[in-house]
Amino acid sequence: MTHSFLRKFDTMRRRHAELDALLGQATTQADASEYARLSKEYADLDPLVGAWMGYLKLEEEIRETEALLDDPDSDPDMKRLVRDELDQLKNRLEEKIPELQLLLAPRDPHEGRNVILEIRAGTGGEEAGLFAADLLRMYGRFTEQSRWRLEPLSSSQTQLGGFKEVIAMISGKGAWSAFKFESGVHRVQRVPATEAGGRIHTSACTVAVLPEADEVEVAINERDDLRIDVFRSSGPGGQSVNTTDSAVRITHLPTGITVSCQDEKSQHKNKAQAMKVLKARLLDMEQRAAHDERSRDRRDQVGSGDRSERIRTYNFPQNRVTDHRVNLTLHKLDQVMEGDLRELITTLTAHHQAELLARLGEE
Repeated sequence: MTHSFLRKFDTMRRRHAELDALLGQATTQADASEYARLSKEYADLDPLVGAWMGYLKLEEEIRETEALLDDPDSDPDMKRLVRDELDQLKNRLEEKIPELQLLLAPRDPHEGRNVILEIRAGTGGEEAGLFAADLLRMYGRFTEQSRWRLEPLSSSQTQLGGFKEVIAMISGKGAWSAFKFESGVHRVQRVPATEAGGRIHTSACTVAVLPEADEVEVAINERDDLRIDVFRSSGPGGQSVNTTDSAVRITHLPTGITVSCQDEKSQHKNKAQAMKVLKARLLDMEQRAAHDERSRDRRDQVGSGDRSERIRTYNFPQNRVTDHRVNLTLHKLDQVMEGDLRELITTLTAHHQAELLARLGEE
């Protein structure tokens, strides 16, 4: 066993067998919370142990194949076939090493979460607002293709039908894994609809991707921590579009974070949606502070998630999209804007995994 980290899998296998026995002996009188805890630990170890058993099986096949080479009665042609098979088995065994290493990497704590997606127009005036609408449509198409659900939570429109800000929730298995690298500045280069001279302009939008917070993760004392204001919904230019005070603005007094929701006709629904966004922002703020404390001297090469970091450029005249974090350029911007984000996401994920493997190798 040439890789010392593999010894950890033997420890996990023994623990997995121990848990199996404990769960098998459990009775209906067993403590429910303890049973749930053991079941979760068993389920978490299951894929790791399965991968480890596959590795051990390959090792056994290699030993059996090597024994065939030592057989003095084997003819030369047979030995050549056996050597070829042995080479293939050894290659497969080496390919298993990075897979096992990734299984040992710390799990993303947000895996399996729904996503709070925030898009804000940046530099570029009305054109930036129109690009914000284009980004929302792009993400909406991608969500549809992935069979997830996009639910608008809040928006503030511009005069030309773009967005100063739009917030949505994306629900579905795997949504967080797909969207988590989208945070940052998205820059667009194109001739704006408002440009009469045909000149190319550069505008930008900021995208923030937050995990939906569980109830137990963010403690809010509604009476002491929140100021809740209600007002009438407004459309582009500030004109009133509702005759009742259904829009809700929530201010979290300890941090100053403010969230407004006005897209629903019901004040109750607007408040519930605003609370979802507020909790996601509070969780994000706490975890960013913890992350900064842990890794002041290291930045993830796939992107830090910093909202001020330029991550991608969309060049419409050249039908080109470039992701600056992984130096990937694709000449199919038209397809990307229709939701074809798979190549971008696959490349970012592979780069992130390579960074994780390099990091594990340093430890």
